[in-house]
Amino acid sequence: MTGTMKWEIVHVPGEPESSLEVSTVDVLASKIEPKLANKIVRQLNQVCPLENLRHVKRVRKRTVEGNAELSVILCLSDEYEKDAEAIPRGIHQLISDYNLCPYNAKVAKYAARSKEEWEEQCKLWPTSYHPSTNFDGVAGLSEGELQLIFNYMKVVIQLTKLSYTGALQVLNAAIIVDPISRQVIASANDQTCPWPTTYETSARYNCNDSDVCAGVSCLNPWGWTAQKQSSQSSSMKSESKHTWHPLRHAALVAIENAAERDRQLFPGPGSSESQSTPNGNPLCADNCPAKRQKIQQHVCQLDLFRQEHSMVKEVPDNREPTEIMRPYLCTGFDIYLVWEPCTMCAMALVHQRIRRIFFALPNPNAGALGSVYRLQGEKSLNHHYSVFRILIPEQDLNRVELNVSDNFLLHG
Repeated sequence: MTGTMKWEIVHVPGEPESSLEVSTVDVLASKIEPKLANKIVRQLNQVCPLENLRHVKRVRKRTVEGNAELSVILCLSDEYEKDAEAIPRGIHQLISDYNLCPYNAKVAKYAARSKEEWEEQCKLWPTSYHPSTNFDGVAGLSEGELQLIFNYMKVVIQLTKLSYTGALQVLNAAIIVDPISRQVIASANDQTCPWPTTYETSARYNCNDSDVCAGVSCLNPWGWTAQKQSSQSSSMKSESKHTWHPLRHAALVAIENAAERDRQLFPGPGSSESQSTPNGNPLCADNCPAKRQKIQQHVCQLDLFRQEHSMVKEVPDNREPTEIMRPYLCTGFDIYLVWEPCTMCAMALVHQRIRRIFFALPNPNAGALGSVYRLQGEKSLNHHYSVFRILIPEQDLNRVELNVSDNFLLHG
């Protein structure tokens, strides 16, 4: 990073930063007799649990004219506003059994991220507050780590610029990095069309130019149809060496390349590099490799792997020294992208167990990590990564030059 460039990194939370007014949800509530509170709450938790409002307390206690007044949340009311008959049967039964008088109330939709926000929420309805020890995920990064992150982003930016028929075309690009060994595990750019292979690293481009950026797959998921028709009448088709497919977004191709690297470094029993998927496209594979492969190796081979590939961990004392464990997908790795990924790519990164995602430019059309959706905050998923956006001044983004040695690309 040069002295004139001021790059910043910000954490993208799983829940949107918004005012309390737009962060509420409507519920049906009712006053209840204090002596019946435990019984009613137990029944409510059975017939209508509030799975997406775990931060909201089911019962509110207030003092009115010196007397304790309890109210309880019955259920969400958004879907029942127009049709009272749509209220769950169990709730109707409770209302009837205890002569309840439901009314509409508002509660906080998301858990509070600060004490001040929690205090504002409790003015509507009491919620729980659990302060985070590392709120934004950025405070713990050292100056050296920030420099590495910015350098990796410089590398991925260089993969976005393609020159064809005298014009500059921009694609999304991705690199997968092992933060422990500081190795670039895989790199790729969009391959949704038969693009040429001539890279232009010195030309400048406007990242907000819709024509120049039309080839960015995550920005234009259906853009491949127009590009395909255009390429069929040009010599560009014969120049492309890559297998193209509408689903071959940069993130997916990088994942594929990382998997191929693992297959070469850790060949499984009976596997062969000659094995291929239909049409040579790994995205169409019918047989998936085992998630974990334990391979017996000679001691000399193990030592060679350790010397040449620092990503191979030390073998625990209780295991045979000749046994090597193949890495599990992309667990613990980071990925850098120029544009925020779409939902398809973001979900693929969940399945790959990516640790952190860094991107530079938002995706207002189909962004899944803050612009349109926030997949990183979806509670139903079994893996959650941290998401960061790197803020790069536009003039720097357009003129950034790769000033990183081959040694950095291999070893960080």
